[in-house]
Amino acid sequence: MARPFDSVELIFNPNSTGNARGRAEELHRELAERLPGLPVELWPTEHAGHGREIARAAARDGHPLVVSVSGDGGYNDVVNGLMDAGVDSAYAAVSAAGNANDHRRVTRERPLADAIVAGEVSRLDLLRMTVDDGRDPRYAHSYIGLGITPTVALELETGGKGSIREVISTIRTFSRFRPFQIETETGTECFDSVIFANIREMAKYAVLSEEGRPDDGRFEVIILRHTAKWRVLATAVRAALFGLGPQPTAREYRFRTIDPMPVQIDGEVSELESDVRVTVEIMPGALATIR
Repeated sequence: MARPFDSVELIFNPNSTGNARGRAEELHRELAERLPGLPVELWPTEHAGHGREIARAAARDGHPLVVSVSGDGGYNDVVNGLMDAGVDSAYAAVSAAGNANDHRRVTRERPLADAIVAGEVSRLDLLRMTVDDGRDPRYAHSYIGLGITPTVALELETGGKGSIREVISTIRTFSRFRPFQIETETGTECFDSVIFANIREMAKYAVLSEEGRPDDGRFEVIILRHTAKWRVLATAVRAALFGLGPQPTAREYRFRTIDPMPVQIDGEVSELESDVRVTVEIMPGALATIR
């Protein structure tokens, strides 16, 4: 059977806490047995952003399937590398490794090796965040978060991920968290959290929306305006236990920052400067993928 891709590039972080190397090598062996004529290459990353560089270079040479053996952040690197290349001849996939991979858990249809053997491609939407500070747009496969979401992520980088340390870090961040202000089309407002979601779930357990799909041409906007901390906690518990139910959707959302603030994009945290205008929009069918 003719497949749309002519090689498989497996990108992994050799220092991953989730045994990315072992998972990548296992997938390499299985594909070698089941598809002996298909070139499969292992690519260990050497520094932050290297996965993006590898994916960008691979996309400009042939018709590769670029697989990130990683968590959500590593896959974000690969997705952005493919978007950087500006071609429509490369494909993406993710094999879950690392602390969490919400995207793989939500979109998975079969074991990845089976999906690669079948060679069936589908297209998913991407979120694109554009900031008027001259930087290139940034793409997200799953979500973009403001407020308590990136704040917790920053604390986890310091306090440690996994088991009790993760719980302690989250509680400590929650106790210190302060709301943020942004200017929207309705004026300046104060929020505890704003999440633009391309998938229904995040953070392993939280169900953000009832009907959101990564291929419907829209994204969910989950807003929590500033309120008492016990209400924020109650919302988090409800998301984990029951889900948040139906949420408003959009194709575009614009805002202006008031102060510098962190933003979390698929698990990776960066900084937005003060007084910049930000546009989040959906890019329908932008990602060709195997799942």
